Amino acid sequence: MRIAVQCLGQSGFVLRSGGFALAIDPYLSDRVATLYGSQLARKRMSPVSPSELEDIGVLFVTHAHEDHCDPDTILPLLEASRHARIIGPPEVMEALTKWGVPADRFQSAREDWCAFTTELRWRAVPAAHPAPERDLQGRLRCVGYVVEWSGRRLYHAGDTSVHPQVLSKLAEIGPPDVAFLPVNERNFFKDRRGILGNMTVREAFGMAEEIGAAALVPIHWDLFEPNSVFREEIELLYEKLRPGFRLLLEPTEI
Repeated sequence: MRIAVQCLGQSGFVLRSGGFALAIDPYLSDRVATLYGSQLARKRMSPVSPSELEDIGVLFVTHAHEDHCDPDTILPLLEASRHARIIGPPEVMEALTKWGVPADRFQSAREDWCAFTTELRWRAVPAAHPAPERDLQGRLRCVGYVVEWSGRRLYHAGDTSVHPQVLSKLAEIGPPDVAFLPVNERNFFKDRRGILGNMTVREAFGMAEEIGAAALVPIHWDLFEPNSVFREEIELLYEKLRPGFRLLLEPTEI
């Protein structure tokens, strides 16, 4: 069964299949610009209002940074999707508690397989942002998610760099049908401005091949000017390198 994809920009997606919908890292406000300045204003309008997302069954959040864990998105989304559950690492759960979300609506991002429906199971995997970190209880601070759904295996990396711990865990699980990988590179100039990037396009391509992904969806490249990547840059490198996966820049289904 195919999975319909609604691209929200940045790292955000809504996926739908068989009458069920899940969201990952939706960012549908301009909160980052409000907090950190107009240089981080959205380059394009939100494709949907959070209050319009009335069918979400589960919301995955990879970490607590505002462009992934946004109260101006999450709270109205939870109001619209009254049965939605939220899954995230500890700092996300702390933020939800502070925002007044009842504890029975969220669940810790566990590193073992968890069933959500008879057709959908998920597990958290390490994310290196910029290196894997754990709290005093040994829980990951930043995660990616592997979701097996409708006979397909999907990997959403959240914010990550290439790291042996990430690669080894994904090797244990097996190749994904689709990998959602960030391509907003980290470099000296971004670091100097306090902007923490992730992989280069070339690194993301290499990681996709390393984990055996059949298709790659680049993420985290289209919303903020200081963190943007030219679409033509991604396409040209794909054309020149001819890697062994399909490139899906803005998929409508997977």
